[in-house]
Amino acid sequence: MAFDFKPFGVKQLDVIDNCDAFINILEGAVRSGKTIASIVAWINFVDESPHRVFLMTGSTSDTLYRNVIEDIERILGTKRAKYVKSAKGGAALRLKLENPDYPEKSNRKYVSKICYCVGAHDERAEGRIRGMTVGGWYADEITLYPESVVKQCINRMSLAGARAFWTMNPDSPYHFIKKEFIDKAAEKGYRRWTFGLDDNLSLTEQYKQELKNAYTGLWYMRMVDGLWVLAQGAIYGDCWDEVENSFDDEDMPPGLLSSARRYIPIDYGTLNPMVFLDVYDDGETCWVYREYYWDGREKQELKEDAQYADDFDAFVRGGEPPIGVIIDPSAASFKTTLRNRGHRIKDADNAVEDGIRNTATMLKKRKIRVHRRNCPNLLKERSSYIWDEKASARGEDKPLKQNDHAMDALRYFVKTIISPRRLTT
Repeated sequence: MAFDFKPFGVKQLDVIDNCDAFINILEGAVRSGKTIASIVAWINFVDESPHRVFLMTGSTSDTLYRNVIEDIERILGTKRAKYVKSAKGGAALRLKLENPDYPEKSNRKYVSKICYCVGAHDERAEGRIRGMTVGGWYADEITLYPESVVKQCINRMSLAGARAFWTMNPDSPYHFIKKEFIDKAAEKGYRRWTFGLDDNLSLTEQYKQELKNAYTGLWYMRMVDGLWVLAQGAIYGDCWDEVENSFDDEDMPPGLLSSARRYIPIDYGTLNPMVFLDVYDDGETCWVYREYYWDGREKQELKEDAQYADDFDAFVRGGEPPIGVIIDPSAASFKTTLRNRGHRIKDADNAVEDGIRNTATMLKKRKIRVHRRNCPNLLKERSSYIWDEKASARGEDKPLKQNDHAMDALRYFVKTIISPRRLTT
């Protein structure tokens, strides 16, 4: 399927025509046209570069493919752009581009180039990149990379005329990308473009409003307004309504416990509290009906996996079997124990920032409601679930690791089960 180009805006055209610095930075709101402009500029650069080997990075190789490479394949066609994965887990984008040094009838009309593709979200990526020598680097979602990986990638661009193309959404104003590269762009000769929703001419007013509906608080300021703002205070402070985000038995839709899809998200703990939440999803609203909360330190009694499994069996007994038991992938032993007892286990998606953002959206839309009497610990934690100020000063967005166990279980449920479509409708 060929790529369906929409009209480019002025800022996108400026990027395509003038991405000529050593580092070219495209930042700003989501869906604002950054990525397609950077893709066209990258294709043009690689085509014109005398070099053969390049580097492309994403938060993961899958997100790099989904966000960038799939569009390159559609623009160039799969005969000229082929994404290849090796048996050892590596990946590369192989390109056949026009060779201007040979005439039209020459059998060397095309020149082959290769872009090594690497997931860069953790420190291990540095080892996969070390030793490369490349003529350019494309980085998608670069604020999600560790600083050591970014510096290693820059070191790899030692060939003459090498350039970097970076895309990102705003993060903390203390993030190293903001402090070391964006704030110093003019001083160091880097090019920087800041995009807003109106810079993408293909967005309808209705879609812009849907995007705005999908974010709240901190994430609205970053993802919609395009601001580099600090995470501070209560994480869900502006999302929670004491009446509309809670309920009693009489508020429940008739037949909810027998008709809705039942899930049990778990935050696993041995020394820390163990939490189960009993969640009923009717397709519109997620009703957190009950909780199990065992704090071994407070009760001075630590439990083993078998004891917790007995408690779990008692917790789910008497109702419809849960469709899925959602648990952190790191809780390997407890997963095995529950699976051996016939429970359907689903690994939780533990992407912290995305999970918090999605949960905030669901709360703001009043699509999560918590039982006022059956969930005392979840309600207590909700008001004390705050950003870690020390992490914020380092440019990291992390919740303070205290009083967060029930809130983590709720986050696991939302990030793992709730589709992106439900966040915008």
